[in-house]
Amino acid sequence: MDIGLEFVLAYIDVFLLTLVRVTAIFILSPIFGSRNLPHIFKMSLALIIALIIAPMIGPETQIEYNGWLQYASVIFIEFLVGLILGFVCYMAFLSLYLAGQIIDMQVGFGMVNVIDPQSNMQVPVVANLYNIIALLMLFSINGHHMIISSLFYSYKILPIGTAVITEVLVVDVVRMFGEMFSIAFKITAPIIAAIFITNVALGILAKTVPQMNVFMVGMPLKIIIGLLTLILVIPMFSVVMDNIVNGMFHDIGTVLKDMIRR
Repeated sequence: MDIGLEFVLAYIDVFLLTLVRVTAIFILSPIFGSRNLPHIFKMSLALIIALIIAPMIGPETQIEYNGWLQYASVIFIEFLVGLILGFVCYMAFLSLYLAGQIIDMQVGFGMVNVIDPQSNMQVPVVANLYNIIALLMLFSINGHHMIISSLFYSYKILPIGTAVITEVLVVDVVRMFGEMFSIAFKITAPIIAAIFITNVALGILAKTVPQMNVFMVGMPLKIIIGLLTLILVIPMFSVVMDNIVNGMFHDIGTVLKDMIRR
């Protein structure tokens, strides 16, 4: 009999609860939560990762419960832990969506949307561009491996069934929301400044030359200025992604420590 199968049969509770946390983080995480991936593939990958992680947790793990009601509460806690970890990862990428939407509204692409295969929703053009670049950079630095490593790290901080929802966790999640908006505005700051200067120049031109149709001139001009500024800013995108990824894994460690039972 295979060693992995023997472990599953002997410690079925540990394996099933590990599978719950792994599956939950796959729902919202940036790479594994993509709707473009077949559900069979994601479930198979979650099963394989659970088979790998479960023996590493240790057979000495004891799960205390009396009856199905307490066992269901342990399942809910494990699912909630995985969901929070996936949400923290996804929230880091939401700043790129927000930045892209702001840029599109400023440049004039607000009415142009494309289908994003990851979220299966209509997203602005620049937001989709930022998302594709971010995913490629995340793959280039083995970010998917880091997400799986953080999942295994979560069992060292939060053993099975020990997580609790604390007030500190809620405060930190709200703070992460604020940081998400702050990062988005920092990304869009150069383009917003360029468009603002363009609008001021067009306003002065409208007062100086009233015969000119500033609206017809302004629309293509703002698109050109916005695209040129975007081309100049994209080379610095690696620095932005480095800060986002580092902040994402730092936030994962923060929320894990916040859920420790005190």
